[in-house]
Parts: sequence; C-alpha cells; structure tokens
Amino acid sequence: MFDPPILLILVVVLALAFDFSNGWHDSANAIATVVSTHVLSPGRAVLMAAVLNIAGAFMSTAVAKMIGGGIVEAAMIQQTTVIAALFGAIAWNLFTLILGLPTSSSHALIGGIIGGALAQSGMSAVKLSGLQKVLEAMLFSPLVGFVLGYLIILATYRVMFRVPRGAANRGFRRLQLISSGFMAFSHGANDAQKAMGIITLALVSAGVITTVEVPTWVILACAVAMGLGTLAGGWRIIRTLGMRIVKLEPVHGFAAETSAALILLGTAHFGMPVSTTHTITSSIMGVGSARRLSAVRWGVTMRIVYAWLFTLPGAGLVAYGVTLAFQALR
Repeated sequence: MFDPPILLILVVVLALAFDFSNGWHDSANAIATVVSTHVLSPGRAVLMAAVLNIAGAFMSTAVAKMIGGGIVEAAMIQQTTVIAALFGAIAWNLFTLILGLPTSSSHALIGGIIGGALAQSGMSAVKLSGLQKVLEAMLFSPLVGFVLGYLIILATYRVMFRVPRGAANRGFRRLQLISSGFMAFSHGANDAQKAMGIITLALVSAGVITTVEVPTWVILACAVAMGLGTLAGGWRIIRTLGMRIVKLEPVHGFAAETSAALILLGTAHFGMPVSTTHTITSSIMGVGSARRLSAVRWGVTMRIVYAWLFTLPGAGLVAYGVTLAFQALR
C-alpha cells in the first residue's frame, strides 16, 4: 500500500519539519538570556542565532551517527517507523511550545524513535546500551549545567569584586554577545544532528546508502531548516527561560550561556545526544542559586522538570500509536 520512494521522501520532509520545529522551539536556548537582559533586540537576536545555528551544524556528525544507529537496530526499522517517530517528536514540540515549556526536542525525537521501534519489532529493536547512554545524558547534562553555571558565576563575582556595578554590567553586555553566539553555535552543533541521524537512518533502511555516514546534502538541508525555525522565534519559551525562572542581568546571562555552551560542544564532539534545553535551563538555575536559593522561582522550575520527565514517554506513546495505525492500514 505504501510506495517506498514516497515514504522516503515523506521521511525527509518530516525530518526537516522536525528540525524547523526544533529551531522554533529551542531558539530560546540561544537567545532567551540576551533578549531578557536587553543586550540585543529580539529581531537581531534570532537573526544572529539562526546564522550561528547553521554554522554549528557543520561542526560534527557524531551525534547524528548515534541517533541513526546507536539507539535502535537500523536493519529492523521500516520507513513507517521513522515517520511515526517524527510525528511523535513534532507533536510533543508543538504541545510544549503552546504551553511555553522549555522541554527537550532531542528527547522527544529519541522517545519517538524508541516508541516506534517497540511497536514495530518489540524490545529486540532497541539497543539497550544506546538507551542507557541517553538516560545517563538526561541526568548528566542538567546536573553539570547547574554546577558549572554556579561555579562560573561565583568565579566571575570574585574576579569582578572591586569593579563598580555599572562598569561591570557594561562590560558583560559586550561579553554576552560573544557567549550568546557561542551558545547558538553549540546548539546548532548538537541539535541539528538529530534530524541528520533520522534521515540517515531512513536512507540506510531504504538501501540508498549502506553505512551510517551522513551525506553532505543532509547536513546542509538540516542546518538550513533549523536556522529558518530559529528565525521564527519561540517567544513563549523565551519568556519562560529569560524572565520566569530567575531575574537576569548581563553577568548572569554570560555565565549561564558560557557554561551551557561548553557542555554542549564537548558532548557533541563525543556523540552524546544531550538536551540543549536541559543544559541551558539548569545553567540558569545554577547561576540564580548563586545569588540565593530563593532567587529561583522553584514553582516554575518544577513545571519544567515535570515536562522533562514526560517528554520521552509522551513522544514515544504518540509514535507507538502512529506505528500501530500504519500497521492496521496495510
């Protein structure tokens, strides 16, 4: 009933749509702090982030290879399974975007892949070692983000102790341009690779390519799709990250962005599919906690954490259902 070439084209289109939704949903990761501290106007901030997202996408393909062959057995995955995974991830992105919750597009995609694979072939299709790495990264990135953000802001306070507050803020407004750009670049380096991995998985499944190596046209298409999504700007999530967790000044934005970007570039290099959203959000929490614990709005934070916990199973359930629907139509 389903023509293989048409299914492959549908996978590519949906993967690029996911990358667009990822950029739209996660633009806050790169620009929330620089907008909330009034260092850049929203328009200039999203333009800068979009350009650097595209540049970052060309840094590495290690995460793409992990997504494409490290979580599920590529030989046991059909095109309809990949389509179901993308439906699950996109649906979760749009749902949380409407709610203004900064959840992980990466984990939504991974949850979709696992849910679709389970419906298609059962547990034998899931690589438990790869799933373990994902779960470890899910715990690792927020913890390290919080601690590193806390330490960087404390070190910054110590170094700038004798500098007048006004002069320090002027200096950090300039530095935050660099840290925000660094964050946008690292977001592209990590997150654009997720859709690259999905398209590569589909190409292997269709027999178009024989190894999990990302073609150049896939890198370019995913980079542009994410850049265009970033230009759309997820303003509800930007408000949540930049204004509702903790009140930020340029020094806090600089510390949070620098700590998150360092983590993301390191994990992208080693092929760990960590969440950009988890990392920057926890870095902001760590920076805020260095002032005093009560500076962080923990009520908002707990809503975000609950959304994090439901991302994998939520997107997975949608993908599971879509896969069963495809099977019923055969």
